[in-house]
Amino acid sequence: MRSLTILSPCGILGYGFPDASFAYGLSQKPDAIVVDAGSTDAGPHKLGAKTAIVSRRAAKKDLLRIIRGGCELGIPVLIGSAGGSGGESHVRWTMDIIDEILGEHPDWQPKTAVIWADIPNEAILAQLEESKVVPLDALELPLDEEILSQTTGVVAQMGIEPILDVLQAGADLIVCGRAYDPAPFAAVGVHHGFDLALSYHLGKVLECGALCCNPGTTKDCMLGVLYEDSFEVYPCDEKRLCTPTSVAAHTFYEKDHPYLLHGPGIAMDLSLCTFEALSRNRVRVKGSHLSATDPYQIKLEGARKVAYRTFVVAGVRDPLLVSRIEEVEALVRESVQEQYPEIERDAYSINFINYGKDGVMGSLEPESCVGHELGVVFEVLAPTQELANALCASVRSTFMHYGYEGRKATAGNLAFPFAPSDIPFGAVYAFSVYHLMDVESPTALFPWQWWEHGGSNDKTV
Repeated sequence: MRSLTILSPCGILGYGFPDASFAYGLSQKPDAIVVDAGSTDAGPHKLGAKTAIVSRRAAKKDLLRIIRGGCELGIPVLIGSAGGSGGESHVRWTMDIIDEILGEHPDWQPKTAVIWADIPNEAILAQLEESKVVPLDALELPLDEEILSQTTGVVAQMGIEPILDVLQAGADLIVCGRAYDPAPFAAVGVHHGFDLALSYHLGKVLECGALCCNPGTTKDCMLGVLYEDSFEVYPCDEKRLCTPTSVAAHTFYEKDHPYLLHGPGIAMDLSLCTFEALSRNRVRVKGSHLSATDPYQIKLEGARKVAYRTFVVAGVRDPLLVSRIEEVEALVRESVQEQYPEIERDAYSINFINYGKDGVMGSLEPESCVGHELGVVFEVLAPTQELANALCASVRSTFMHYGYEGRKATAGNLAFPFAPSDIPFGAVYAFSVYHLMDVESPTALFPWQWWEHGGSNDKTV
């Protein structure tokens, strides 16, 4: 029976993976190495600030091994959502590392292509005028020309179509801007003539590395094998178990529906899927279905600067203060506001998070147990870093010596694990674009180019 094997080294490029697992994965003679490099799980900051999710050192460590593996086996290497957010700055950051690696290993000569995912404001505005841009989920974000002008850049999640063009052109190393996480995996399957639904479903399982195992982790390697009527997945470390439940659970994670999954131009229906254990750590999946959506829609992502942050981490141990923490925090906030009457109160915000008392779930917390101590984080958001610093210092000093009923000691209410206690964070970003946009062509907004290592690489197609 015809088959295709894909090696997924880890959940996000730069997270790392064991050498032994990767060596085993290569020993299985995969037809491609595919790794996702991005996510919006951590919020809009990396996109807005144009910084990477992982360190340069971590990214280079993973890239070195992955590129070596691809060159040694003569198989393509695909990277999705380069640099974390997949914008031009993130892609160029990744390519700078790759250029450095190939400069150190001149015997490696992969034919390299880059697919850009930056969407021009003019293209978005044109679709807005025709009511072909809609906000995604419950955010209901407004969008107009002014908001776009404040946004540091907009990317869109590409589907398989731009990646297929580059595979068909014969690229050995493909670096994608922002991509729908399963798309680079699925593109490999479709390029080799395998079923679209099975290819996308396999990509959904492989995108996070060995997270679909017990114990699960994004820091280990996973293998997937496509067949005409099914696919199989298994880990590269025999200590990890791959079960029908673990694979099914990962299939549906981070989704708002138990078995309907949407992507660029597609809607997957996994309600008829079966998950069969072939061994203690190998699972076969059948029954994946997919249909094309009309119109074809891509997800837009963009962020803009909204404030500057300064925060403090402290501990509270006095049982009297622990029992009245929210009351005292409200009084501290009011006191600081009174100290700065010249500043409009809606120009800044003072927020408290009490770890040990609903710090994680807030008002949704079903348990009412409070520990003997609290970890208190308070932050100030303000229009400038200087103002955030000043207000946060006042919150800290007011909180530190605030006199509450029953208080006996005067040495201070807070214990600080760090000195200095006040930590200027810098710019704070919020999603300004989180929308679906109709497109006529799945490739027109995702141009690609051959990359000249050590040469000039203007963003031209």
